[in-house]
Amino acid sequence: MSTQQSPPDSLAGSAFLRACRRQPVPHTPVWFMRQAGRALPEYRALREGTGMLESCFRPDMVTEITLQPVRRFGVDAAILFSDIVVPLKAVGVDLDIVAGVGPVMAQPFRTTADLPPRLEGVPQVTQAVQQLVGELGTTPLIGFAGAPFTLASYLVEGGPSKDQRRTKALMYGDPVLWHVLMERLADITLAFLRVQADAGASAVQLFDSWVGVLPAQDYRTYVQPHSARILAGVGESHPDVPRIHFGVGTGSTPTQESNSWTAEAPASA
Repeated sequence: MSTQQSPPDSLAGSAFLRACRRQPVPHTPVWFMRQAGRALPEYRALREGTGMLESCFRPDMVTEITLQPVRRFGVDAAILFSDIVVPLKAVGVDLDIVAGVGPVMAQPFRTTADLPPRLEGVPQVTQAVQQLVGELGTTPLIGFAGAPFTLASYLVEGGPSKDQRRTKALMYGDPVLWHVLMERLADITLAFLRVQADAGASAVQLFDSWVGVLPAQDYRTYVQPHSARILAGVGESHPDVPRIHFGVGTGSTPTQESNSWTAEAPASA
């Protein structure tokens, strides 16, 4: 790893990217996963009358919403306004985000016939990222994608679930089909993160909303290889783009498991 220091007033010299490279920082960089959202009155005004998924596929709206918390709070990084299920929608999965409920699938996953297609590209996201890079200047942009386990849970459950009962039933009862699904979702997620990195995102994050329901051993067996492949794939195609791996509810994971959770990403937050 290079020890050369970048000017503090440059993108590479930002506190966030310096922290990703494990270099000294002038202050602890701060950003919030949901910093662009309902807490902001300007967000609510802009989103009025526009559905969540529609918002995620409108480049000008994505750009404005992503910029709002940067303007208001001066956070150290912007994170792309998106949703975990955007890549599924992009490949043609029939789903919607229902107010007060969350993502709901028209047809839950049951067999290989229900496998989503591979992702070829998302021009709306490419345009939004390019616009944001031009607007943000020396503020880094973090790209974003949901991890395969969380995507699988929505597909299998048909919507949000607190206990992931159907997901676990598939995982334990038919591990071959489970891994086929996870491999396809890993392909989609890797392609989605590469779209963002290609367009100029400074870093990317793999976000796992539901993985905290699993014990560490099940995570290593059923999930970690697929998430690790995504992070490694981004590293191969974009070696200078830091990768962040975050799972909700994983704080109690024993220290000796930390390498499994980070999947050897060069930076974590």
